[in-house]
Amino acid sequence: MSTSARETILAAIRTALADTPTGTAGDEPPIAREYRTAHVHTGLVDLLAENLADYRAHVHRTSPAELPDVIARLLAEHGATGVAVPNGLPEEWLAAARAAGIVLTADTPPLSPEVLDQTDSVITGCALAIAETGTIVLDAGPGQGRRVLTLIPDHHICVILCPEQVVASVPEAMPKLDPVRPQTWIAGPSATSDIELDRVEGVHGPRRLDAVLVVSADEADPKYD
Repeated sequence: MSTSARETILAAIRTALADTPTGTAGDEPPIAREYRTAHVHTGLVDLLAENLADYRAHVHRTSPAELPDVIARLLAEHGATGVAVPNGLPEEWLAAARAAGIVLTADTPPLSPEVLDQTDSVITGCALAIAETGTIVLDAGPGQGRRVLTLIPDHHICVILCPEQVVASVPEAMPKLDPVRPQTWIAGPSATSDIELDRVEGVHGPRRLDAVLVVSADEADPKYD
């Protein structure tokens, strides 16, 4: 009977590991794994903002009280007339947008890809954000919605609560995430490069990412004129 490529590879691995002990032998000390889990421990919100901007995300800082107005302004600037809203998004975040007459469509029942293709923007929260890498992580929790909600619309507004949702590094993020949940890791707007290294945005996700950092009132950006 012929041997499959998989069986051949596994047999080679077993042969290579044949003389490898399965555990710590005798009185050999265990291998120390005291790795550094983060390179910074202070100024995480500033570092997150800097790295998000490096990835060409548009970063805004606002207080909780002004968050609804900031969301409404960003939607108006984008010319959004149809906006997808995931289940569990705090209703108070949407008050100013509703007052401005912007159409907000809940994802209940689930919006079809055809409807989402005609949707200008989506507003979500996040599971957490990683300062050292400028990464936002969504895990389909309340206020984040299905992955497709943040992949089809051209404009994504993502709200990050600071400092409680900000961690320093990937090693610090992993224990806080549920490995069985569908995760989306975002670093700026969707982008790729062609063979000549010309950057193209919006190929497999939103063309514009507005990251809204909700901070204390004294850390918020000045009011817009």
